[in-house]
Amino acid sequence: MRDRILITLFTVTATLLMGPGPAFGQAETGQVETDQTETGQAETGQAETDRWTAPRTADGKPDIQGIFTFRTITPLQRAQEQAGKVTLNAEEAADYEAYRNRRLNRDLYDPVTGAPWAGYAPNSKGGVLSYNDFWYERGIELTEDKRTSLIVDPPDGRIPYTEATKQRLAVGRAKSNSGFADSHEDRSLFDRCIMGFNSGPPMISSAYNNNAQILQVPGYVVILNEMVHNARIIPTDGRPHGKLRQWAGDSRGRWEGDTLVVDTINFLRETSLSGSSASTHLVERFTRVDADTVVYEFTVEDPNSYTRPWSAMMPLRRTDGPLFEYACHEGNYGLYNIIAGARGKEKEAAEAAGK
Repeated sequence: MRDRILITLFTVTATLLMGPGPAFGQAETGQVETDQTETGQAETGQAETDRWTAPRTADGKPDIQGIFTFRTITPLQRAQEQAGKVTLNAEEAADYEAYRNRRLNRDLYDPVTGAPWAGYAPNSKGGVLSYNDFWYERGIELTEDKRTSLIVDPPDGRIPYTEATKQRLAVGRAKSNSGFADSHEDRSLFDRCIMGFNSGPPMISSAYNNNAQILQVPGYVVILNEMVHNARIIPTDGRPHGKLRQWAGDSRGRWEGDTLVVDTINFLRETSLSGSSASTHLVERFTRVDADTVVYEFTVEDPNSYTRPWSAMMPLRRTDGPLFEYACHEGNYGLYNIIAGARGKEKEAAEAAGK
């Protein structure tokens, strides 16, 4: 689906939301900066008039409900060729959007040589191309502020992997591209249809199904992702974390002014984040900044995988509904065929060795 709404300027949003706390951009409620005119008079009245006020639910909490899209071609990590450049000017942004849309177009991929930058190995290494580009919904534009990465901290816009994690990821990519699988546990949670590759937590814009619905009832917030139709039921009544480990972790929410803060621990295994482990500690922040936009921020901490905590920010933009079922479930024929293909390759290799 295509939304018809432009997000607010993130340079303004970041200024309004910046504040102390473990996650980037904590909302500072109750403050309005004043500008001095040439005559030295503060224009506070106009600032108060123009400031948008978040609606409230029946129980008095900020209303962040709605159906949203978080699709964008702004990458999670800043590309090496854009090192040191946080945002792009209008001309640079137009050129980069054209470049990214051309580079990501599956219809332009060569099935023989593959597209390693997009995760598709060449035929010689067992790679196959997926659906044609019609079925993708990654978005066609950068975020409104033309940032070069969704990551806002560290300043270089890159995930601060440990060296051991880099090596582990390289081995995993090689195995995945080769079709390797001794068993279902060798494949990712995405291959197994247990977790979506973009639904999180945390949510990150990806190839398709970048849509979510937020619902609120007294004491709870529910985030329903279109990808793998995952629903997170988040208590906001002050109860402590439980001890049960879950695929999507154990989430607890609280309100800080107009911002919903969600703290998640007790993951069963890795999250949708590259290189993460069961030790991931995730803090997410949801702040409605106008009728059509919720600013979504998250901070990740995992000493098993990263050298330091890191943070990202992206807009959730209101879009038309409804959400559609993503019919992918654990144990479906796709995983069976992956494992059957691996056994077939082993049989061929054994027969060739015998001859």
